[in-house]
Amino acid sequence: MSIEIIIPSPGESVAEVTLAAWLKQDGDHVEKDEPLFEIESDKATLSISAEVAGTLHISVPQGETVKVGTVAATIDESVVGAGQVRATHPLETEPQPAPAPTGNGRSETAATRETAIPSPAAKKILAERGVAPQDVPGTGRGGRITKEDALKFQPQPAPTAVGARRAVPVSAPRVLSTGERTERRQKLSALRLKAAERLVTAKNQTAMLTTFNEIDMSNVIALRAKFKDKFKEKHQVGLGFMSFFVKAVVGALEQYPAVNAIIDGGELVYHDYVDMGIAVQAPKGLVVPVIRNAESLSFDQIESEIERLAARARNNQLTIDEMTGGTFTISNGGVFGSLMSTPILNPPQSGILGMHNIVKRPVAINDQIEIRPMMYVAVSYDHRVIDGRESVGFLVRIKELVEDPMRLMLRV
Repeated sequence: MSIEIIIPSPGESVAEVTLAAWLKQDGDHVEKDEPLFEIESDKATLSISAEVAGTLHISVPQGETVKVGTVAATIDESVVGAGQVRATHPLETEPQPAPAPTGNGRSETAATRETAIPSPAAKKILAERGVAPQDVPGTGRGGRITKEDALKFQPQPAPTAVGARRAVPVSAPRVLSTGERTERRQKLSALRLKAAERLVTAKNQTAMLTTFNEIDMSNVIALRAKFKDKFKEKHQVGLGFMSFFVKAVVGALEQYPAVNAIIDGGELVYHDYVDMGIAVQAPKGLVVPVIRNAESLSFDQIESEIERLAARARNNQLTIDEMTGGTFTISNGGVFGSLMSTPILNPPQSGILGMHNIVKRPVAINDQIEIRPMMYVAVSYDHRVIDGRESVGFLVRIKELVEDPMRLMLRV
C-alpha cells in the first residue's frame, strides 16, 4: 500500500511553496516521523516528516515551486527497505561471473549504465557540470546515480594519440597558475527573496533615520553575575541581557507611544500593547519571531519565550503566526561581534533597536578616566511617525533603565 505525502500549507494565504531540500533519496527506506524534506514559502521554512515507514518514491524534484496540496512523494509500506534484512537463498550467495564484454568492447555493466537514472539532486549536479549520466557509475539501488556519485565523479580527459603534440598559439601569453577558480550558482530561496523585498520597501517607502547612544553595562553585568545561578535554579532558564533590553524598551514605549505606532493609510494606529519582535539567526537566514504582550511578562517569562522561539527557529518550526504582527523589533548584532550598525525597519513597524558588542573602553566618570564595559545602541525610526525629539528621548530612556536595572524590576 502506498501513502501519499502531500505538501501542506505553511499558513493562510500561501498558495505556492518551494521544495527547498530533500533530506532522503529516492528509494530510501524511511521510518515513521523521520524528516523527509523542507519546504519554503516567502515567510517560513518547514520540515515535513514521514507519516508511515516504508520505501520512499520522490515525485517532486528539489528546487521546484509547486502548489500547496501537490503530492511530493509516496511511501510504499509493502516494499522491504534497504535497511531491513531479507532472507537469502544459499545459491544467491555464489560468486557471479564477471560481466562479458559487449560488441563495442565495453562490459555489460558499462553498457547498461547508459540507462541508469540519476536522482533529482544528481541530475541537477550533472547538468551543471556538463556530465552525461551514462558516464557516471551509480552506487544506488539498481545502479541509480546518487547525489554523492555525482559529486565524487571526476571526468577523465580525452586520450591523446601517441606522438601527437598539442597545438599552442604562438601569441598566447603566459599565465601564472593561481589555483582553481570555480563559481557556482544557487537559486534565491523564497524566504530570501521576500526578505530582500521587505528591506528595499523599508528603504524606499519610509523616511528612515537612525540615532545612536552608548550604555554602560557595568550594573547589568554585576546584577546578572550575582543572581544568574539562583535565577536558573528557580526558573530553569538562563538570565540573559535580552530580557533587560525588552523590559527597558517596554518602559520607554510607555513614555513615547508614537514609537510603538504604525501608519495605516491616512491614519496613525497606536498600540496599547507591545508585541516584541526578536531577530534570531535561523539555518535559512534571519527571522523575527514575536513575543506577545511583552509588557505583561516577567523576566523569566521573557527569557523562556525567547528560548522557545529561538529553538523553533533553529529547527525551522516557526509558524507564520509566530512571525507576524510585531509592533517593535530588537536586533542584537553584538552576538556576531558588531560594534555599531544601522538597523533597517521591519515594516510596518516604525522603530527598531539595534544592540551591539560589549567592549571595555575608557570613559569619563566623575571627571576620572575609568575602564567600563560599554555598548553602542542605535534606534532606527520612521520620521513620518516619530520626531527627532521623541527618538532621542526614547533611546535616552532605554539607556537610563539599563544603566540602573533595579528601576526595571521596580518599574520606576
